[in-house]
Amino acid sequence: MNVVQLVLPSGIDDPGSPSGGNTYDRCLAEALSHAGWRVREHLVAGAWPAPTAGEEQQLADALARLPDGALTVIDGLVGCAAPEALRAAADRLRLVLLVHLPLADETGLDPAVAAARHDREQRSLAVAAAVIATSDWAARRLIESHHLPADQVHVAEPGVAPAPLAAGTDGAGQLLCVAALTPRKGHDVLVEALAQVSDRRWRCVCVGAAGGDERYLTRLREAAAEPGLAGRIELPGPRTGPALAATYHTADLLVLASHAETYGMVVTEALARGIPVIATEVGGVPAALGRAPDGQRPGLLVPPADPPALARALARWWDEPALRQRLRAAAQARRAALPGWAATAGAVDQVLAGLATTKEGPA
Repeated sequence: MNVVQLVLPSGIDDPGSPSGGNTYDRCLAEALSHAGWRVREHLVAGAWPAPTAGEEQQLADALARLPDGALTVIDGLVGCAAPEALRAAADRLRLVLLVHLPLADETGLDPAVAAARHDREQRSLAVAAAVIATSDWAARRLIESHHLPADQVHVAEPGVAPAPLAAGTDGAGQLLCVAALTPRKGHDVLVEALAQVSDRRWRCVCVGAAGGDERYLTRLREAAAEPGLAGRIELPGPRTGPALAATYHTADLLVLASHAETYGMVVTEALARGIPVIATEVGGVPAALGRAPDGQRPGLLVPPADPPALARALARWWDEPALRQRLRAAAQARRAALPGWAATAGAVDQVLAGLATTKEGPA
């Protein structure tokens, strides 16, 4: 049985800070195991992607303990932030960087911080034997911004677990946003758009862990408490497992106002339940939304950072019953064609199999 070493951030299973990247890592590990790989996890603590020197040294020590030639997949949140640790191990290990989001693409970074993260990521990618991106868009982004050979970057799109059809409420009024409360996810844009359609009947649940930007969170909570919105926008914090599934089950529409997304796993999580989507047309979101077999989109795409455009899309959702019916039908048709995590593991398996023949050492 082949062995793969997975180097992951230590908070991967923390229910208080769920993320698409954590979900991807956990589901990939399980799918690789089901596909016949012996998966050995190594959790590294740290303030990734901004580790201290000591935390980066702990990563270097963890890599040094791995056997020569080991196939080693490192989450990009960790590996892209620690180029010196990777460089020290690159001649001995077969290193694969799994990049969920280019580090400099996080919204709201100081330009100097973004430049420093870009530089560290570029140096890490330069010593990797292979790079895995989670969407075609992300692969192109990495190739162009870091001048990588196209044959070094591979795509393994997220899968999605099957789920029952959502019951919803009245078919229109229960909105759901599943995203961490960070500037990149655009909750402020969503709240401003909802203020423009406050005359309609709706409620919105914004499920997600709070980020570290306290000023942003304060502004968001204050905006959600404005007249016409107070009591209609719920910010319950993170939900996982059955609690998140129950929240999806009562949703009529998923809304995502992100400024940047490499894929947008919550889009396919909604579609797996037959829930239509209104989302910003950024990154890999159009691919995640996809189309039904008849060519219909199971949702609407709007420009990012444009509250009036999002408000107009929401107004159409409420004002046009035929549109709602068409989007629901397309979502249910798209649901049947969504790939599972076995497909993700298959794509990663191909990358690992290719590396297994390129350098001697234990698999």
